[in-house]
Amino acid sequence: MRAPVRLSYSRWSLLSENVSTGLAVAGVIVIARSIKLVTKFQAVSEIPARFIERNISLRGRVHSITERGLEVEHVPIYVPIVSSLLSKHKGGDTSLMLVHLAGVELTAEGQAWLHKNLAPAQKVWLKPISREDDMLHCLVSQSSLGSMWSRCVNEEVLLLGLARTAPLVGVLPDSRLYWRLLKRLHGAEVKAEKKGRGLWERDSLWERASKVVRASALFTLMRRMFGKNSE
Repeated sequence: MRAPVRLSYSRWSLLSENVSTGLAVAGVIVIARSIKLVTKFQAVSEIPARFIERNISLRGRVHSITERGLEVEHVPIYVPIVSSLLSKHKGGDTSLMLVHLAGVELTAEGQAWLHKNLAPAQKVWLKPISREDDMLHCLVSQSSLGSMWSRCVNEEVLLLGLARTAPLVGVLPDSRLYWRLLKRLHGAEVKAEKKGRGLWERDSLWERASKVVRASALFTLMRRMFGKNSE
């Protein structure tokens, strides 16, 4: 009489485990859908306003660099099973989002640096600051090869003297975020200026002395005198 009871109990246990697993998966799906955890954004307009208001970081893959900014493919967090169930876009062409380095105005050398250091298909993290039409203004972070730490590309180009600070589009001047970013970016620009990097590069002491001599009235007079004598 005991064998049927054990069999019935094992079946009930298996059924309970399956139901628990199903409820857990359903719960994850509901949560993931509600917070857009695994949603792939195909356009800047698809990003929920709360993501930008709370500066929630998004992962992306750089495809190209243009004069307007970076063309980035959004790479959502992958959760086995759940991602495939909730994926809206399967196959087809990949839509790209236009990303601008927030608070930065690149020089031509800065553009070249981006082409060299942000290779196609490289993963980056995007911290959205504001949205302007089809453009997303972000702090862009990149992991260095062989390093656990990431670097902020916005700060990096300023530190190297490859860009100037620019107005923070879409951020209220009286907000804490505005002053925090302004202090961070302006600090990087000041360091580059003090060290004479990039567009802040200074002439050597000899070059500066030569320019002063050439511009002096005495030098001009001597050059005229020697010019007359040679005639």
